[in-house]
Amino acid sequence: MEDFYTGGDDIMFTIGPIFIFVVFVIIIGLFIFAIISSIMKWNKNNQQPLLSTPAKVVTKRTSVHGGGESSSYSNYYITFEFPSGDRTEFQLKGEEYGMLVEGDSGELQFQGTRYLGFTRNKHIEENR
Repeated sequence: MEDFYTGGDDIMFTIGPIFIFVVFVIIIGLFIFAIISSIMKWNKNNQQPLLSTPAKVVTKRTSVHGGGESSSYSNYYITFEFPSGDRTEFQLKGEEYGMLVEGDSGELQFQGTRYLGFTRNKHIEENR
């Protein structure tokens, strides 16, 4: 009887490289999928018209990732409501997020799902 570790056809030397190759292909595939999805979203936004429309800030939220023993980062989101009652949410940079307050009214500029800016109405600023 042959020893398992020194004997003929060791199954780990047969299956191991195949398993590593499959995991490698899956990881590379996911990476390529993420890149293609980002390019498609960017391209779709570029094909949309630049819009400027009256809107009101209705909600703000943050999403924090990481933390603990790793560094954390935050995503900032603001939901705008249009005169028609429709709402849409955009991801903003922290600086822009901090400048807006729920209830602000003004002119929203966007292109597809891309937030471009928000100009607050003057009469709102004077009443604060």
